[in-house]
Amino acid sequence: MSLRNKVTLIGYTGKEVEMVNFENGNSKAVVSLATSDYYTNAKGEKVEETQWHNLVAFGKTAEIFQKYVTKGKEIAVEGKLTYRSYDDKDGNKRYITEIRVDEILLLGGK
Repeated sequence: MSLRNKVTLIGYTGKEVEMVNFENGNSKAVVSLATSDYYTNAKGEKVEETQWHNLVAFGKTAEIFQKYVTKGKEIAVEGKLTYRSYDDKDGNKRYITEIRVDEILLLGGK
């Protein structure tokens, strides 16, 4: 993987993994990942800021997601940032930012 487009995230999955199996035998896993950052605001209050990321994985990595990752699982992923667009049913252009996962590390218990 190129260092020019490398993303490393640690967080918790927000839903169960969705699997897509293609006719050629390949598979794709899709799941959301929440990462949180904390800071103290001007009033001295601790504030949590959560970001949501769309993860996609293919092949063997997708199989690992399917077998071991459940909603709420803490994971670390490494991959690259990708962008794509499509036209919705009303003809409006929609944009999606995703992390294409190349490596996954299962964290936490169970």
